[in-house]
Amino acid sequence: MNRRNFLTSALAVGAFAALGAEAFAASDKGRAKADEIGRVVKSDEEWRRILTPEQYEVTRRAGTEAPGSSPLVEEHRRGTFLCVCCDLPVFSSKAKYDSHTGWPSFWQPINKRHVRQQEDRSLSEARTEVLCARCDAHLGHVFDDGPEPTGLRYCMNGVALKFVPAKA
Repeated sequence: MNRRNFLTSALAVGAFAALGAEAFAASDKGRAKADEIGRVVKSDEEWRRILTPEQYEVTRRAGTEAPGSSPLVEEHRRGTFLCVCCDLPVFSSKAKYDSHTGWPSFWQPINKRHVRQQEDRSLSEARTEVLCARCDAHLGHVFDDGPEPTGLRYCMNGVALKFVPAKA
């Protein structure tokens, strides 16, 4: 191979490598953008203005609705459950089941990045609180007494959720 062919080949390989790296970086950016859930931050006054008193008490002050009080316990249609504060999809009807507790229950979130968990010691026992990852709304608690395949029971306050039926 002469020097001219070598240089031409090296330049071509370098150009292809640079284009491939650019395409790879662009695809990574697109993926990262799709994975971003953003943040919703509002003042206490803003939350009070947009939520009902019960929604505010549960989602912003970590309250609990009375068992059996939510119509979402009996919601059996296909669809998605969104955070009532910011509309982030948090649970799918595919993971909903009847836990006989009086609260809507799910065996997994729609996406693990859409909820976050933290220790809750507000009662005599330690529990795991479930919060919306976008706006920090209190949704409920997760327990390890659920059905397979996860063995988890996401016991959610219906007032913290909004149901959107699937399109037929």
